[in-house]
Amino acid sequence: MKTMKPVLMVLAAALLLPGLAFAAGQMDTEDTISFAGSGGYPPFNFITEDGDVVGFDVDVAEEIASRLGKTLDYRTTAWDGIIEGLRAGRYDGILGSMGITPARQEIVDFSTPYYYSGPQLIVREDSGIEGPEDLDGSSRVALVTGTTFEDDAVNLGVRASLYEDDNQTLMELLNGRVDGVLTDRIVGLNAINALPRGDELELVGSVLRTERMGVAVQKGNDELLDQINQALEEMRVDGTMREISERWFGEGVDITVE
Repeated sequence: MKTMKPVLMVLAAALLLPGLAFAAGQMDTEDTISFAGSGGYPPFNFITEDGDVVGFDVDVAEEIASRLGKTLDYRTTAWDGIIEGLRAGRYDGILGSMGITPARQEIVDFSTPYYYSGPQLIVREDSGIEGPEDLDGSSRVALVTGTTFEDDAVNLGVRASLYEDDNQTLMELLNGRVDGVLTDRIVGLNAINALPRGDELELVGSVLRTERMGVAVQKGNDELLDQINQALEEMRVDGTMREISERWFGEGVDITVE
């Protein structure tokens, strides 16, 4: 798909970056709004060769900021500490493909979902694994620490190996150190098309469940949450959400509807 070419060109470079910048702690001005993501989750939010953070999440964040009359400050930080960073006030919200779960809803507030996806098992083509049912207690599956995929690994009864981002999990799979990877289906599809040796990987089985992604804000920040929800609703109605989806995933692909 022509619209995916920019993503394919920069993903390989993103894999080589030694680390991600941690979110700065300075206070925002009233003219800016800051959202955070991991920066290691292509094609949703990832770092290019030039050090820019781009992706579907970033474009959604940029549009929300514009509709609120603010300048976007998109920050990257380690995923396993991203909620604590929000609670400490290091940024205004998390807009980085965070799944809405009851446990997370106890400590942060979420917007309405802005896209839908689900966890997918990825294996090497020569593995002989045809689906999650072929895994057992001896199977080692890589996933990103702090994600809802940890619960999926528990439910599957496999041995989970935890990593900072999916750049690492997929390289571990390609190098034969794990039997599979659990990650977002769209991330997996993009990786197969973009990674060197990506043609050695395949998605097997269907998504394990449907996951709703929302924007997280500090608990009780009703004013900001209402503003974000209003912006998202306007973006759905006027077609902007679909346009951003097609920009990253191809014509006719709208991940923003269930």
